[in-house]
Amino acid sequence: MTVARRTLVASAPTRLDFGGGWTDVPPYPEERGGFVCNLAINRRATVRLLDSPSGDVIPSLAQAALAHFARANAERSSEIERLGISIENDFPVGAGLGGSSAAGVALAAALHAICGETPSAAALAEWSREVEVEEMGIAGGRQDHYAAAFGGALGLTFTGETSVESVPLSQDTCRALERRCLLAYTGESRISGTTITAVLDAYKGRVPRVVDALDRMGQLGRLMYAALSSGNVDALAALVDEHWRHQRALHPGITTSRIDALESAARSAGATGLKALGASGGGCVIVFADDDDVEAVSNAVAPFAELFSWRVDERGVIVEG
Repeated sequence: MTVARRTLVASAPTRLDFGGGWTDVPPYPEERGGFVCNLAINRRATVRLLDSPSGDVIPSLAQAALAHFARANAERSSEIERLGISIENDFPVGAGLGGSSAAGVALAAALHAICGETPSAAALAEWSREVEVEEMGIAGGRQDHYAAAFGGALGLTFTGETSVESVPLSQDTCRALERRCLLAYTGESRISGTTITAVLDAYKGRVPRVVDALDRMGQLGRLMYAALSSGNVDALAALVDEHWRHQRALHPGITTSRIDALESAARSAGATGLKALGASGGGCVIVFADDDDVEAVSNAVAPFAELFSWRVDERGVIVEG
């Protein structure tokens, strides 16, 4: 098959992982069953496939995606490898928002689209994860890839397979989340790979503290799915707050002195719940507040982090051109 020579733009959203993160990372889901509740947001990764190489250095993720695609599509590899690829983000790298997975899903969609293929959202998510794990050797789970591919609010069940349940959010619920859930970037880089490996080793060693924390985090993810389904932001905030206690118990590197200071200030100002996103070690923190306290909590958090605006993103991955 001849590759159509045209320029394509693909983008995919990042996510807020409310609860259940880590239970999507093998071998936990296969052995005990995992569940994640997350929400796609409009901080997106954008990939451009150019008609010819631009002369710029191709990002390492794009190199890995090209190699993965070429192995599976040998008859197209020479044409695909001549493409120019650029990746742009409207979020900081290492923010804990699942940005690399968003870029991976956008790359997957663009590379398949330029060959006239339209895989399902689930297939794009799995393809993106294969690139990270098989080509780049990055330990991690599946939730970020599914958030990027599907968009919206999701309940994700992880066993030997992945089951996706979308949460239909009312406009009132979306607006309440956007008002009351602050997204704060600490400016510190995450240590995702190192932290994940340490937690996995502890789980494989059946360290009770880690196994118990993961089990409860998965349970909380299911409760968060129910809270979102009913539009109960107060319940979601309380569940997120409990999740943070168990999340912190997984590894000392999950929190930092800056996050601890932010937490103390936010709670003093009336925050009703908070947690660090992703593997943490820095990155972003979400902080919930009642409507009457949003301004006070925002002011309290500001000395420790940059507040990012965000909106719920229902669209998932998009290909244009």
